Amino acid sequence: QAQLVESGGGLVQSGGSLRLSCVGPDNFFDAETVGWYRQALGKERELVATVGVGARYADSVKGRFTVSRDYAKDMVYLQMDNLKPEDSAVYYCYCHKVERRSLSEGGDFYGIDYWGKGTVVTVSS
Repeated sequence: QAQLVESGGGLVQSGGSLRLSCVGPDNFFDAETVGWYRQALGKERELVATVGVGARYADSVKGRFTVSRDYAKDMVYLQMDNLKPEDSAVYYCYCHKVERRSLSEGGDFYGIDYWGKGTVVTVSS
């Protein structure tokens, strides 16, 4: 399975900024939905921001976080500004691809999700 690799996490004070990066295999991010999820300790994984046809953000990060992609570099980024302690979590890069089975297998389309291993973001108060 293709591998997504995140970087850019770390420790930052409240009000600070971080930029997360995610790289995939060549041409992996073309025409797919890509973005970021996070999981705080003791909580379920939640959507942070994705970009496909348009951008989608969690209400808690709107106006503070910006998701973007670089098609030429097969990269996706998450710029996080005005960070808050409640933003502390493991951040996961995500990609949704649409594949097509061979004609001998029916030729139908199906979706598959890919995840990175995560990068830790800690925001101190």
